[in-house]
Amino acid sequence: MAAAAVLTPHDVPTSLNYYTPEGDETPYQYVRDPPPGKPKHNLGNEAHPAVIHDVRGKEDTVSLDTTGFQFVRHTSTEKDFLDEERIQTVYYKEVEELLKRETGAKRVFIFDHTIRRNYEDSPDFRDKDFRGPVERVHIDQTFDASVARVHHHLGEDAERLLKSRVRIINVWRPIGHAVAHKPLAVADWRTLDVEHDLVPVRFIYPDRVGGTFSVKYNPALRWNFLSDQTPDEVTLIKCFDSDVGKARLTPHTAFLDESSPANAPKRQSIEVRTLVFDAE
Repeated sequence: MAAAAVLTPHDVPTSLNYYTPEGDETPYQYVRDPPPGKPKHNLGNEAHPAVIHDVRGKEDTVSLDTTGFQFVRHTSTEKDFLDEERIQTVYYKEVEELLKRETGAKRVFIFDHTIRRNYEDSPDFRDKDFRGPVERVHIDQTFDASVARVHHHLGEDAERLLKSRVRIINVWRPIGHAVAHKPLAVADWRTLDVEHDLVPVRFIYPDRVGGTFSVKYNPALRWNFLSDQTPDEVTLIKCFDSDVGKARLTPHTAFLDESSPANAPKRQSIEVRTLVFDAE
Protein backbone atom coordinates (compact mmCIF):
# COMPACT_ATOMS: atom_id res chain seq x y z
CA MET A 1 0.00 0.00 0.00
CA ALA A 2 3.03 2.21 -0.54
CA ALA A 3 1.32 4.56 -2.95
CA ALA A 4 -1.11 5.74 -0.30
CA ALA A 5 1.33 5.71 2.63
CA VAL A 6 2.66 9.21 1.79
CA LEU A 7 -0.48 10.70 3.36
CA THR A 8 -0.03 12.15 6.83
CA PRO A 9 -1.83 9.98 9.42
CA HIS A 10 -4.25 11.68 11.76
CA ASP A 11 -6.27 10.40 14.72
CA VAL A 12 -9.87 11.60 14.95
CA PRO A 13 -11.72 12.59 18.14
CA THR A 14 -15.41 11.81 17.78
CA SER A 15 -18.28 10.04 19.54
CA LEU A 16 -19.66 6.54 18.88
CA ASN A 17 -23.11 5.10 19.52
CA TYR A 18 -23.22 2.09 21.84
CA TYR A 19 -26.09 -0.14 22.96
CA THR A 20 -28.45 0.82 25.72
CA PRO A 21 -31.67 -1.13 26.44
CA GLU A 22 -35.14 0.08 25.52
CA GLY A 23 -38.03 -1.63 27.27
CA ASP A 24 -38.09 -5.00 28.98
CA GLU A 25 -38.08 -7.33 25.98
CA THR A 26 -34.83 -9.05 24.99
CA PRO A 27 -33.06 -7.15 22.17
CA TYR A 28 -34.49 -7.73 18.69
CA GLN A 29 -34.47 -6.22 15.21
CA TYR A 30 -36.73 -7.01 12.25
CA VAL A 31 -34.98 -7.21 8.89
CA ARG A 32 -38.20 -6.32 7.06
CA ASP A 33 -41.43 -4.75 8.29
CA PRO A 34 -42.44 -5.76 11.84
CA PRO A 35 -45.94 -6.91 12.79
CA PRO A 36 -48.49 -4.08 13.04
CA GLY A 37 -48.04 -1.99 16.15
CA LYS A 38 -44.58 -3.36 16.98
CA PRO A 39 -41.40 -1.23 16.68
CA LYS A 40 -38.85 -2.46 14.15
CA HIS A 41 -36.27 -2.82 16.95
CA ASN A 42 -35.71 -2.03 20.62
CA LEU A 43 -32.05 -1.05 20.38
CA GLY A 44 -31.24 2.19 22.15
CA ASN A 45 -28.19 4.31 21.35
CA GLU A 46 -25.90 5.96 23.88
CA ALA A 47 -23.12 8.24 22.59
CA HIS A 48 -19.67 8.15 24.20
CA PRO A 49 -16.45 9.93 23.23
CA ALA A 50 -13.76 8.00 21.36
CA VAL A 51 -10.51 8.57 19.52
CA ILE A 52 -10.22 6.72 16.20
CA HIS A 53 -6.56 5.91 15.55
CA ASP A 54 -5.25 6.19 12.00
CA VAL A 55 -3.45 3.03 10.82
CA ARG A 56 -2.21 4.70 7.63
CA GLY A 57 1.49 3.82 7.27
CA LYS A 58 1.19 1.18 10.02
CA GLU A 59 -0.97 -1.34 8.22
CA ASP A 60 1.39 -4.17 9.14
CA THR A 61 0.56 -3.72 12.86
CA VAL A 62 -2.97 -5.14 12.40
CA SER A 63 -4.21 -8.44 11.00
CA LEU A 64 -7.26 -10.67 10.90
CA ASP A 65 -5.76 -13.10 13.39
CA THR A 66 -4.53 -10.56 15.96
CA THR A 67 -6.83 -7.50 15.82
CA GLY A 68 -9.74 -8.98 13.84
CA PHE A 69 -9.37 -6.68 10.84
CA GLN A 70 -6.89 -6.02 8.06
CA PHE A 71 -6.31 -3.47 5.31
CA VAL A 72 -5.36 -4.81 1.89
CA ARG A 73 -4.53 -3.09 -1.36
CA HIS A 74 -6.63 -4.59 -4.14
CA THR A 75 -7.75 -3.12 -7.46
CA SER A 76 -11.08 -4.29 -8.82
CA THR A 77 -12.20 -4.30 -12.42
CA GLU A 78 -15.56 -3.04 -11.12
CA LYS A 79 -15.70 0.70 -10.50
CA ASP A 80 -19.33 1.87 -10.18
CA PHE A 81 -21.04 -1.31 -8.91
CA LEU A 82 -24.28 -0.52 -10.72
CA ASP A 83 -24.72 -3.85 -12.54
CA GLU A 84 -26.05 -6.47 -10.12
CA GLU A 85 -25.20 -9.37 -12.42
CA ARG A 86 -21.58 -8.25 -12.79
CA ILE A 87 -21.30 -7.77 -9.02
CA GLN A 88 -22.40 -11.36 -8.42
CA THR A 89 -20.21 -12.84 -11.12
CA VAL A 90 -17.13 -10.72 -11.78
CA TYR A 91 -16.74 -9.02 -8.40
CA TYR A 92 -17.69 -12.03 -6.30
CA LYS A 93 -14.96 -14.01 -8.11
CA GLU A 94 -12.42 -11.28 -7.30
CA VAL A 95 -13.43 -11.34 -3.63
CA GLU A 96 -13.15 -15.13 -3.50
CA GLU A 97 -9.64 -15.05 -4.97
CA LEU A 98 -8.60 -12.21 -2.65
CA LEU A 99 -9.74 -14.06 0.47
CA LYS A 100 -8.10 -17.31 -0.57
CA ARG A 101 -4.84 -15.45 -1.07
CA GLU A 102 -4.99 -13.47 2.17
CA THR A 103 -6.28 -16.24 4.47
CA GLY A 104 -5.08 -19.47 2.87
CA ALA A 105 -8.69 -20.70 2.77
CA LYS A 106 -9.68 -23.59 0.53
CA ARG A 107 -13.30 -22.57 0.01
CA VAL A 108 -15.17 -19.26 0.07
CA PHE A 109 -18.97 -18.95 -0.01
CA ILE A 110 -20.41 -15.46 -0.55
CA PHE A 111 -23.87 -15.14 0.94
CA ASP A 112 -24.77 -11.47 0.33
CA HIS A 113 -23.60 -7.91 -0.18
CA THR A 114 -24.74 -4.42 0.75
CA ILE A 115 -24.17 -1.24 -1.23
CA ARG A 116 -24.38 2.08 0.59
CA ARG A 117 -24.50 5.04 -1.73
CA ASN A 118 -27.66 7.06 -1.12
CA TYR A 119 -28.78 9.55 1.51
CA GLU A 120 -31.99 11.03 2.77
CA ASP A 121 -31.22 14.48 1.43
CA SER A 122 -30.98 13.16 -2.14
CA PRO A 123 -33.87 14.50 -4.28
CA ASP A 124 -35.12 11.00 -5.22
CA PHE A 125 -34.86 9.55 -1.72
CA ARG A 126 -38.49 8.45 -1.60
CA ASP A 127 -38.14 6.39 -4.78
CA LYS A 128 -35.23 4.13 -3.82
CA ASP A 129 -34.04 1.66 -1.20
CA PHE A 130 -31.62 4.00 0.51
CA ARG A 131 -29.03 2.51 2.84
CA GLY A 132 -26.62 4.96 4.41
CA PRO A 133 -23.73 4.23 6.78
CA VAL A 134 -24.60 2.44 10.03
CA GLU A 135 -23.62 4.71 12.93
CA ARG A 136 -23.99 2.16 15.71
CA VAL A 137 -21.32 -0.15 17.11
CA HIS A 138 -22.19 -3.72 16.10
CA ILE A 139 -21.02 -7.09 14.81
CA ASP A 140 -22.97 -8.74 12.00
CA GLN A 141 -23.17 -12.24 13.54
CA THR A 142 -23.32 -13.87 16.96
CA PHE A 143 -21.29 -17.02 17.57
CA ASP A 144 -24.37 -19.26 17.42
CA ALA A 145 -25.81 -17.47 14.38
CA SER A 146 -22.52 -17.95 12.53
CA VAL A 147 -22.69 -21.73 12.94
CA ALA A 148 -26.37 -21.69 11.99
CA ARG A 149 -25.52 -19.72 8.86
CA VAL A 150 -23.17 -22.50 7.72
CA HIS A 151 -26.06 -24.97 8.03
CA HIS A 152 -28.45 -22.54 6.32
CA HIS A 153 -26.26 -22.04 3.24
CA LEU A 154 -24.22 -25.23 2.93
CA GLY A 155 -26.80 -27.87 3.79
CA GLU A 156 -25.40 -31.39 3.78
CA ASP A 157 -21.81 -30.10 3.57
CA ALA A 158 -22.17 -28.11 6.80
CA GLU A 159 -21.19 -30.75 9.36
CA ARG A 160 -18.07 -31.66 7.44
CA LEU A 161 -17.03 -28.04 6.92
CA LEU A 162 -17.61 -27.20 10.60
CA LYS A 163 -15.02 -29.80 11.61
CA SER A 164 -12.32 -27.47 10.27
CA ARG A 165 -11.77 -23.76 10.79
CA VAL A 166 -14.66 -21.52 9.73
CA ARG A 167 -14.60 -17.73 9.50
CA ILE A 168 -17.05 -15.05 8.47
CA ILE A 169 -15.21 -12.16 6.85
CA ASN A 170 -16.76 -9.02 5.36
CA VAL A 171 -14.89 -7.32 2.51
CA TRP A 172 -15.56 -3.56 2.66
CA ARG A 173 -14.56 -1.26 -0.23
CA PRO A 174 -15.20 2.43 -0.96
CA ILE A 175 -16.86 3.17 -4.30
CA GLY A 176 -15.91 5.99 -6.66
CA HIS A 177 -13.68 8.14 -4.46
CA ALA A 178 -11.71 8.22 -1.24
CA VAL A 179 -13.75 8.18 1.96
CA ALA A 180 -14.15 11.58 3.61
CA HIS A 181 -17.53 11.55 5.38
CA LYS A 182 -18.56 8.72 7.72
CA PRO A 183 -15.45 6.52 7.49
CA LEU A 184 -15.46 3.00 8.91
CA ALA A 185 -14.00 2.38 12.37
CA VAL A 186 -12.95 -1.10 13.53
CA ALA A 187 -12.11 -2.09 17.11
CA ASP A 188 -9.11 -4.14 18.20
CA TRP A 189 -10.29 -7.58 19.37
CA ARG A 190 -7.62 -7.60 22.09
CA THR A 191 -9.34 -4.67 23.84
CA LEU A 192 -12.83 -6.23 23.82
CA ASP A 193 -14.37 -7.77 26.94
CA VAL A 194 -16.47 -10.50 25.33
CA GLU A 195 -18.48 -11.33 28.46
CA HIS A 196 -19.30 -7.69 29.28
CA ASP A 197 -19.44 -5.86 25.97
CA LEU A 198 -21.46 -8.07 23.60
CA VAL A 199 -25.26 -8.01 23.59
CA PRO A 200 -27.00 -10.71 21.48
CA VAL A 201 -29.80 -9.35 19.29
CA ARG A 202 -32.44 -11.53 17.64
CA PHE A 203 -32.26 -10.64 13.93
CA ILE A 204 -35.69 -11.57 12.63
CA TYR A 205 -36.06 -12.52 8.96
CA PRO A 206 -39.45 -13.37 7.44
CA ASP A 207 -38.57 -17.10 7.45
CA ARG A 208 -36.03 -17.56 10.26
CA VAL A 209 -34.26 -15.88 13.18
CA GLY A 210 -30.55 -15.04 13.05
CA GLY A 211 -28.44 -13.07 15.47
CA THR A 212 -26.17 -10.05 15.64
CA PHE A 213 -24.24 -8.41 18.47
CA SER A 214 -24.80 -4.90 19.70
CA VAL A 215 -21.98 -3.55 21.86
CA LYS A 216 -22.07 -1.86 25.26
CA TYR A 217 -19.71 0.98 26.03
CA ASN A 218 -16.23 0.00 27.15
CA PRO A 219 -13.63 2.80 27.44
CA ALA A 220 -10.85 0.22 26.91
CA LEU A 221 -11.86 -0.42 23.30
CA ARG A 222 -9.19 0.83 20.88
CA TRP A 223 -10.67 2.10 17.64
CA ASN A 224 -8.89 2.28 14.28
CA PHE A 225 -9.46 3.36 10.70
CA LEU A 226 -7.56 3.95 7.45
CA SER A 227 -7.62 7.65 6.60
CA ASP A 228 -8.60 8.69 3.08
CA GLN A 229 -9.28 5.07 2.18
CA THR A 230 -9.53 4.68 -1.60
CA PRO A 231 -11.48 2.25 -3.81
CA ASP A 232 -8.22 0.32 -4.26
CA GLU A 233 -7.99 -0.37 -0.51
CA VAL A 234 -10.30 -2.88 1.18
CA THR A 235 -10.99 -3.52 4.84
CA LEU A 236 -11.34 -7.17 5.86
CA ILE A 237 -13.69 -7.32 8.86
CA LYS A 238 -13.89 -10.54 10.84
CA CYS A 239 -17.36 -11.31 12.20
CA PHE A 240 -16.68 -14.88 13.37
CA ASP A 241 -13.83 -17.34 13.80
CA SER A 242 -14.20 -20.88 15.12
CA ASP A 243 -10.53 -20.83 16.20
CA VAL A 244 -10.74 -19.57 19.78
CA GLY A 245 -6.99 -18.93 19.84
CA LYS A 246 -7.30 -16.14 17.25
CA ALA A 247 -9.21 -12.86 17.12
CA ARG A 248 -12.82 -14.00 16.79
CA LEU A 249 -14.57 -10.80 15.64
CA THR A 250 -14.31 -7.03 15.51
CA PRO A 251 -16.92 -4.41 16.44
CA HIS A 252 -17.33 -1.77 13.75
CA THR A 253 -19.27 1.38 12.96
CA ALA A 254 -19.33 4.45 10.76
CA PHE A 255 -18.27 7.64 12.54
CA LEU A 256 -18.31 11.40 12.10
CA ASP A 257 -15.00 13.01 11.16
CA GLU A 258 -15.57 16.75 11.62
CA SER A 259 -12.27 17.52 9.90
CA SER A 260 -13.63 16.19 6.59
CA PRO A 261 -14.08 18.88 3.92
CA ALA A 262 -17.72 19.91 3.76
CA ASN A 263 -17.72 19.74 -0.04
CA ALA A 264 -16.20 16.26 -0.25
CA PRO A 265 -18.42 13.59 -1.86
CA LYS A 266 -20.53 11.52 0.49
CA ARG A 267 -19.38 8.01 1.25
CA GLN A 268 -20.25 5.17 -1.08
CA SER A 269 -19.26 1.58 -0.30
CA ILE A 270 -19.86 -2.09 -1.00
CA GLU A 271 -19.59 -4.76 1.69
CA VAL A 272 -19.48 -8.42 0.68
CA ARG A 273 -20.17 -11.02 3.39
CA THR A 274 -18.50 -14.38 3.14
CA LEU A 275 -18.07 -17.77 4.80
CA VAL A 276 -14.42 -18.77 4.65
CA PHE A 277 -13.45 -22.43 5.12
CA ASP A 278 -10.11 -24.14 5.65
CA ALA A 279 -11.65 -27.33 4.21
CA GLU A 280 -12.77 -27.89 0.61
